[in-house]
Amino acid sequence: MFYQLYEMNHAALQPARFYADAVRMFYTNPLNPISHTSFGRSVAATAELFERTTRRYGKPKFELAKTVVDWKSVDVTEKTVWSKPFCNLVRFERAVPAGRKPDPKLLIVAPMSGHYATLLRGTVEAMLPHADVHITDWVDARMVPVADGSFDLDDYIDYIIDMFHALGPDTHVMAVCQPSVPVLAAVALMEKRGDPFVPSTMTLMGGPIDTRRNPTAVNLLAEEKGIGWFRDNVIMRAPWPVPGFGREVYPGFLQLSGFMSMNLDRHIIAHKDFFMHLVKHDGDNAEKHRDFYDEYLAVMDLTAEFYLQTVDTVFVRHALPRGEMMHRGDLVDTSAIRNVALFTVEGENDDISGLGQTQAAHDLCVNIPADRHAHYMQPAVGHYGVFNGSRFRSEIVPRIADFITSYGRQNRVAAKPRLVRSARS
Repeated sequence: MFYQLYEMNHAALQPARFYADAVRMFYTNPLNPISHTSFGRSVAATAELFERTTRRYGKPKFELAKTVVDWKSVDVTEKTVWSKPFCNLVRFERAVPAGRKPDPKLLIVAPMSGHYATLLRGTVEAMLPHADVHITDWVDARMVPVADGSFDLDDYIDYIIDMFHALGPDTHVMAVCQPSVPVLAAVALMEKRGDPFVPSTMTLMGGPIDTRRNPTAVNLLAEEKGIGWFRDNVIMRAPWPVPGFGREVYPGFLQLSGFMSMNLDRHIIAHKDFFMHLVKHDGDNAEKHRDFYDEYLAVMDLTAEFYLQTVDTVFVRHALPRGEMMHRGDLVDTSAIRNVALFTVEGENDDISGLGQTQAAHDLCVNIPADRHAHYMQPAVGHYGVFNGSRFRSEIVPRIADFITSYGRQNRVAAKPRLVRSARS
């Protein structure tokens, strides 16, 4: 009943939010003389802060209407090119001149960990000048009717493989955080089966490939509690009247609470600063706060089966680095990967995926030729800085663009044959 209680509390505060919004509009109206005083701005700031901290944030939009290609501004159009109940594959189609040499096809696999794919808006924006970008737009589990079936980690891997088939040969994949494990598993399964649609390059960014290395608070919690605790304490049924009413889910608001509690002092200071920006009429900094938290506070539910299987496989049993991960009865053998170039990216101050956890992929992919391995550690950034922000744009993006260009099948130089060995040898 906890989810239902959460919904009831949100509904009960609706009149208070309306009142607070009315107060804010009254005390920010330029025709009201009090709005030009510190007292008026303080009242308006208090009202806005209350309204923003008690509202539910809807799914944001990408709103990427333009990009720059060959030093020219071009229009960008979002198109859904593949769809299943739990995910849509969105292409950012650029209005490039006809006959121009095509850029690499890039599949960005967004994390399914509580936030919407729009959290990677900056990632998409930075890659648009360099690639034909597609992104996985995961669907809020509470919005999927129970009649559409279940969705677990095995389904996630199947979705990724299906997307590779839909995009065709010579596709490049970038996995941000959580999807690093299922993407690596999908590529291993495709290589094992001799699938011709295996991607040309695989870029893994801040992902929990082996959480035994430099474990973070998130990793230690999962190991300490065990899968039974998560099943008993964080799994709930989606409430009426959402389309997924009755579906067992891991609610997004619980995930958000966990993320915020890890850096609670920063969030408190950020909201205090936001209040002072409003009082001092510092509109630019106030708007930056709104933009960030409109995105950060917009969360989605995950299916219970996906969440529990992921926690058990990745954080409790460490099945992938131990060579024990299974997909529908088939062993995920990373030593089967031979034709895909691998690039891993980590942040020096990452408190979600510790240093070395993503780099561990190189130790698992033992049969990729040595000249197709690359790793980069970005100094002075945390988890978010691995895929967004100024350092991402200036330091990481050029390396990714160069990597996928160099190892596309049209540009790749044949590697020298070498001895094949097993990941477990």
